[in-house]
Amino acid sequence: MIDKADSNRPERRSALIAHELSRLNIDIAALSEVRFADEGNLREHGAGYTLYWSGKSSTERRLSGVGFMMKNSIATKLETLPRAHSDRIISMRLPLEKKQHLTIFTSVYAPTLMAVPADKDSFYTDLRHHLNNTPVTDKILILGDFNARVGRDFEAWKGVLGRHGIGNCNDNGRLLLEFCTEYQLTITNSIFQQKNHLKTTWMHPRSKHWHLLDYVLVRQRDLRDVLHTREMPSAEYHTDHRLVRCKLKLQTKPKPKKKSYPIKAINVCSLSLDEVKTKFQMTLQQKLEEILPNDDPTPDIL
Repeated sequence: MIDKADSNRPERRSALIAHELSRLNIDIAALSEVRFADEGNLREHGAGYTLYWSGKSSTERRLSGVGFMMKNSIATKLETLPRAHSDRIISMRLPLEKKQHLTIFTSVYAPTLMAVPADKDSFYTDLRHHLNNTPVTDKILILGDFNARVGRDFEAWKGVLGRHGIGNCNDNGRLLLEFCTEYQLTITNSIFQQKNHLKTTWMHPRSKHWHLLDYVLVRQRDLRDVLHTREMPSAEYHTDHRLVRCKLKLQTKPKPKKKSYPIKAINVCSLSLDEVKTKFQMTLQQKLEEILPNDDPTPDIL
């Protein structure tokens, strides 16, 4: 949990991130390596965002953890709370117009290239399980750090890679490409033509070479919803990964309007007039006679 910082301490990290998201007008942001215990949420009232997270238990060493920040105006439209699956996967289901839904697997955080194969297999098994339990009619958006380089061989991976990939593919990249092929997903980072520095998200600490590790995946059938995906070099998040921004052409379901009832004004003061009072008593007596059955005895007056 995050304790409220006092006035003598620097503003906590979640508040700094929320203010930066507000400056960039980001609706939903995926976060990796959150490192908070268990699961929970925290509202940053000043910036207008809510942080949701999923991590390891408080008794375990917390080196991972995932979460996302969402504008409060969008959080109020959720029909159910976000689901914390593990310290590497968290998801939510956002209602859209025309009875559609968008299931977002946010802050997916895959094992690194040096992780043992069993950990990688376990991660993709879990992700497959959650995708298989997602309604087939839902739009799907997967955001996160896959610790993978997918390269630019769009001919070999038609439908998955676009013509504007970057770099070479590695073993983790092949795992991601095979996963996308299986579920007919497209890596949107590769479909827009732009300068290389707007594609890469992480710099290797020794070689100083920039690589693309953070991806936005959508169903191939919903690719028309994606307007643009690019890296944001101006964003400041106190991390060694740069922010990837994806613009989508989607409309969330509006909040239902409260029913309004007409207000009838009653002039109580007019009852002081004998004519009005007599007419009211006659009308009331008539209504009561219509409601009460004829054989109903007159109640005693005490």
